Amino acid sequence: MLAAAAAGALLCTAPTEAGERWCDLLPRSGYASLERIPVADDWFQVYRVAKGVYAIYEPYQFQEVISYLITGSEGAILFDTGMGISPIRPVVEKLTSLPIRVVNSHTHFDHVGGNADFDVVLGMDTRYTRRNAAGKPHDEVRDEVAPAALCRPLPEGVDAESYRIRPFKISAFLKDGDLLDLGDRRLEVLGVPGHTPDAVALLDRENGLLWTGDTFYEGEIWLFVPETDLRAYRKSVRRLADLVPSLRLLLTAHNTPVAEPRRLEELKRAFESVRAGSIQPHPREGGLAEYKFEGFSLLLKRTEAGQGKWQIGYGQ
Repeated sequence: MLAAAAAGALLCTAPTEAGERWCDLLPRSGYASLERIPVADDWFQVYRVAKGVYAIYEPYQFQEVISYLITGSEGAILFDTGMGISPIRPVVEKLTSLPIRVVNSHTHFDHVGGNADFDVVLGMDTRYTRRNAAGKPHDEVRDEVAPAALCRPLPEGVDAESYRIRPFKISAFLKDGDLLDLGDRRLEVLGVPGHTPDAVALLDRENGLLWTGDTFYEGEIWLFVPETDLRAYRKSVRRLADLVPSLRLLLTAHNTPVAEPRRLEELKRAFESVRAGSIQPHPREGGLAEYKFEGFSLLLKRTEAGQGKWQIGYGQ
């Protein structure tokens, strides 16, 4: 991920490393071995990543966000609803006729853009979640549909000047340890605050699947925005890393959908090396420091990275 923060909102900047744009990296090699499912809306690419699990990818916007449809015999969970640039609901309804409940990995705008189109949205009971349910006006997200943020023109009928994140209603609140029963599949809700106060992971223990949201993905992991709490993030990473022996697959929220469980142990070690000041950062614009590791990096504020100055987020 490549971005900067301003006034607490995530805003797009063009990629600068080696003069490359993220478009130059597409198609990402991680998709080559996955089964692609044809869909009518070419803003999305859909891949089957496990039995009854579909990754719904938005490759043409720089966030490269990935939402997931997780199905069981009696119901389905849509884990995130993407940017809201093109409507995700018609895509989902072509994949399943099961009743759908939306669960968000967290309520950053790039994961809740389609929430307003669904009848049932479950959220964590935090002040941060309730605030973000009010949506975001065009002025706060207009950079997401600027030419520098796109690999191709917006879908037909989408007006960049009217793009916003619509308000949505939270139907019921979740808490750590809740079980979502889909019939022949049960998903455990894991509260993993840090990236945001309302961050969650979903765990399918029987099948060894873990959806990590933005706690981990292969790419630049953002840990510099005001709502990030680095103490909480450390605790959440350690919690997820403890699950590695029982996991078969990580399913992540940006760039590529599938990662090996060992990545969580690597993330744990990487974060500890940053915390200890034993690795040197690469300076980035906007007062940021990037710590590079194999396959991912950690992006922090320079004043906090490796200096024992840990950012406190909004809390609960």
